[in-house]
Amino acid sequence: MDIKLTKHDKRYIEGTDDVYSIMQRVLLRDNQIDQEKEHLWMIGMNQAGYILYIELIALGSYKSVDVEPMNVFRVAVMKNASRVILVHNHPSGSLTPSEADKDITDRLIQVGRILNIDLIDHLIITPKSYISFRSTKLMDELEQSLKYVPTYQVVERIRKEEKLIAKEKLAVANNKIKAEKDKTKAEKEQKEAALAQAKALANALLNKGVDIETIAKLMEVTPKKVERILGKVKDN
Repeated sequence: MDIKLTKHDKRYIEGTDDVYSIMQRVLLRDNQIDQEKEHLWMIGMNQAGYILYIELIALGSYKSVDVEPMNVFRVAVMKNASRVILVHNHPSGSLTPSEADKDITDRLIQVGRILNIDLIDHLIITPKSYISFRSTKLMDELEQSLKYVPTYQVVERIRKEEKLIAKEKLAVANNKIKAEKDKTKAEKEQKEAALAQAKALANALLNKGVDIETIAKLMEVTPKKVERILGKVKDN
């Protein structure tokens, strides 16, 4: 059943308060008998957040409502909605999600993915207050669930994650090898620079007539080391 918005209802959803404001008034329009039953509504929106429709999907008993997943998305597909919000009431006044509430949300997330329609939130409402699955992080938890994900998709996801892990490990190994090469190169360049400085100093002293023994004492090395620095003898 299509729910008509009144002139007082917003057509653009900015947050959960907007959703509750609209659906609270919808709930209060029902007579007292119907308010004692669970309702399940679907709000369909375009990508920009403008409401395309509000549909009463199912009307249940005072404590439950049966949901057929494809019926939930039927109007969304027909009206080209790209994002939807699920809303249902608890006549008891409790805002605690039941296991059935969580389970149907989990299942509808997967159906929405197949249809490329995002189920972005699920609200439980009463005439006085509401709770948002998204705001309480429950939606994030259910989006990670694998309960209703087809087996082949689980396998594909695991393989994808394994490839990603292997790629990351290879990158770490390559970075380590590169770091070792860079370190070796830097050490070699440092040694070559120190040798060049020592050779320049030894040559300068030698040109001033300082003998090799004295140069060795000044440089705190052996005379043979000075000769090696000057290239007069080669290392064995």
